[in-house]
Amino acid sequence: MMNASTTDRLIGKLEELRERYAYIGERMSRPELAGNAARIVELTKEHGKLRRIVEPYEAYRRALAEIADNQAIADDPSADRELKALAEEEIAVARRRADELIEAMKKALVTGEDAAVSSVILEVRAGTGGEEAALFAGDLYAMYQRFAERHRLKVEVLDASPSDLGGYREIILNIRGEGVYQQFGYEGGGHRVQRVPETEAQGRIHTSAATVAVLPEPEEVDVHIDWEKDVIEHVSRAGGPGGQNVNKVSSAIRLEHLPTGIMVSMRDEKSQHKNRAKARRILMTRVFDHFSQGQIAQRDASRRNMIGSGDRSQRIRTYNFPQNRCTDHRIGLDQNLDRIMAGDLDELVAALQARDIEQRIANL
Repeated sequence: MMNASTTDRLIGKLEELRERYAYIGERMSRPELAGNAARIVELTKEHGKLRRIVEPYEAYRRALAEIADNQAIADDPSADRELKALAEEEIAVARRRADELIEAMKKALVTGEDAAVSSVILEVRAGTGGEEAALFAGDLYAMYQRFAERHRLKVEVLDASPSDLGGYREIILNIRGEGVYQQFGYEGGGHRVQRVPETEAQGRIHTSAATVAVLPEPEEVDVHIDWEKDVIEHVSRAGGPGGQNVNKVSSAIRLEHLPTGIMVSMRDEKSQHKNRAKARRILMTRVFDHFSQGQIAQRDASRRNMIGSGDRSQRIRTYNFPQNRCTDHRIGLDQNLDRIMAGDLDELVAALQARDIEQRIANL
């Protein structure tokens, strides 16, 4: 439940959105706008987004009015006893409805943009710890795959750099589906593991690390890249396993975005065309993130501090295998490690979402 000051801030924000919704509705009906198709589309989109907040808010206002009307009856000394009893019942029902509506609006107001993201790029990189860190990165990849399956989200491997023992020095995923950023958006940061590595002959516990970044994948219309002028493309032969085609045909692609200096390499596919398409998707995502970092940091600073240096000390979560415990340091929550590695992150994500919502409401 929210305290009084938080509720006041929320109501104030909802009133602003209600006024904006009415203003846009009036603007859309003006004759002079009829010939401006682009502006009509822009206003229609904003009006539709606001409707999802304003309509529940109107229902909330009606519930409050109903409470006030029935409270007047309940407080009227001349009112019939049975009528008063009925009014008290109606007050209780309306209060429950108002509480449910305010909670739903609170979540929708501060997470609406996140809910609209249907595709993310998730990057896992081995940090401190050598081969053991690469194995841990592989474990995180498997955990995220299982978590995505639980929520019927689609996972595509865009690029991967396997290690000698079956882990990953780096793996880049595209995860798609409804609510994907709400589920995966809290995974960005340093992940630390404590366990006896497969490479350890003496049975000693080692500490290793991996880093995770989760970036919303923008629609193409959101990122304007002139592929002819802004991007230099380098083509080379792809090394490593894959047969004669990989070694003899120039299929590896490296893109360099001149305005930002961002570079992306892709050699996962044998086809130059497929590597170029994947590299462009990743480049678009990173360019979008580059230009929107200031705005996103203002809205939600905790989510943008994702990559770090890969050092053990920069961590959001610790996976302690000897104690079968997973600790999220942002909220101090301990979970059963076996469940977490099996992809059962729902309780942990729900706790992170609850804390995030409260923080965002406080910053309205």
